[in-house]
Amino acid sequence: MDSNLRDVLLPVTVLAGLGGSVYFFSKVITDYILKKKMIEKGYVNEDTQAIFKRHVDENKYSALKWGLIILFGGLALIIMDFIPTSPDSPLPYGLLAFSISLGFLIYYFIIKNEKPR
Repeated sequence: MDSNLRDVLLPVTVLAGLGGSVYFFSKVITDYILKKKMIEKGYVNEDTQAIFKRHVDENKYSALKWGLIILFGGLALIIMDFIPTSPDSPLPYGLLAFSISLGFLIYYFIIKNEKPR
C-alpha cells in the first residue's frame, strides 16, 4: 500500500471507529434512560409495550445472522490460505464475497422457514 494513502486512511479509520463506537454507546444508553423514565412516569400502555416488543422481535435472530457471516467469512479465509494466487489476483475478493453471500442466503432461508405465514 502506498505510504501516502496509509497516512491518510489510518487516522480516518481510527476516528470513524471511535466516533461510531461513541455514537452507538450513547444511543443504547439514551434509549435505556428514555424507556426507564417512561416506565417510571406511567406512560407505558399497550401501544408503547407493543413498540418495545416489536423491537425485541426484530433482533431475535441477530446472533444467528452474524454467526453465519463470520463462519463463512472465516471459511473463505481458510480456503484462501490453501489456494496459491498472485498478489494482484481478484480471486480472494471473489471467494470472500461469495462465502459471505452464501452465509446471508442460508440465514435468509432459515428465517423464511421459521417465520409464521
